[in-house]
Amino acid sequence: MDPTMKTKIIIGTRGSALALWQAEWVKAGLEKLSAGLRIELSKIKTTGDKILDVPLAKVGGKGLFVKEIEEALLEGRADIAVHSMKDVPTEFPPGLHLAVICEREDPRDAFISAIRDGQFRTSNFNGLSRGARIGTSSLRRSSQLLNKRPDLKIEQLRGNLNTRLKKLDEGLFDAIILAVAGVKRLGWQDRITEILLPEISLPAIGQGAVGIESRIDDKMINSLISQLNHPETSVCVRAERAVLKRLEGGCQVPIAAHARLINGIITIDGLVGSVTGDRIVKSHIEGNPEHAESLGLHLAENLLTMGAKEILDEVYGRQIPPLDGEISS
Repeated sequence: MDPTMKTKIIIGTRGSALALWQAEWVKAGLEKLSAGLRIELSKIKTTGDKILDVPLAKVGGKGLFVKEIEEALLEGRADIAVHSMKDVPTEFPPGLHLAVICEREDPRDAFISAIRDGQFRTSNFNGLSRGARIGTSSLRRSSQLLNKRPDLKIEQLRGNLNTRLKKLDEGLFDAIILAVAGVKRLGWQDRITEILLPEISLPAIGQGAVGIESRIDDKMINSLISQLNHPETSVCVRAERAVLKRLEGGCQVPIAAHARLINGIITIDGLVGSVTGDRIVKSHIEGNPEHAESLGLHLAENLLTMGAKEILDEVYGRQIPPLDGEISS
């Protein structure tokens, strides 16, 4: 090991099973890169972890699952922070940046039916009975599902994956919707009844990807962790986040975007919906991956002109200002 390098790195992370899996995964990757490096996890409780009895949309604000971890970075109590990318705001405190986006797991949503006599009670989303109770805390998911099936009863579901599955098994819901990535990472893929097509539920921005945040001026750390960056995932997630940034999105409004690289072309699908699901605006764009973030901005502008602006203005209680300057493509 280079004598100028640190011998110990502290990873700031949330304390949920999934967050710890992600932090351990990053830890293992770093240990492979640098023999003799000691890495410790620092579990930090965030605002989003503390407020479990209120829907996130009503809590308001951005960074509910990262703010306290960012404070630890700024105060030197952690060297890097490991996040689920779908939780990371598009703006960072001065001195911090998104240094790495790791390889993505399946970004889609999982439909998980209740089980009766060892069998799924419902074989797929389309087979749900009229008035079925669906558990999800995501406005993005509920908007899209209600748009397809306005008869469904969407009920709030908060807590970690263990808690959510337990509530399903206790009979509180007919089915729940979770991220495929989290279910697979914790070894519960056998509980997945159906992986929802993006046409039914377009994924959350950054879903399935793990990000690493660090101090901008920590050259040693940035050099080390840069080796964990996955270029294809990074391009796609940054394109999705450009959509989110332009739409000024948070958990208060249903916004989705999904980018993929296909034969050297980046394709991006985006969506904005009303909370009740009665209005859904969709758009698609594709182009050169080198212009991924500009394409994401273009997609967001398309959504705004197609009717998303009215939806967002209603939700935010104010008008979204026009974009300054030209968008290069």
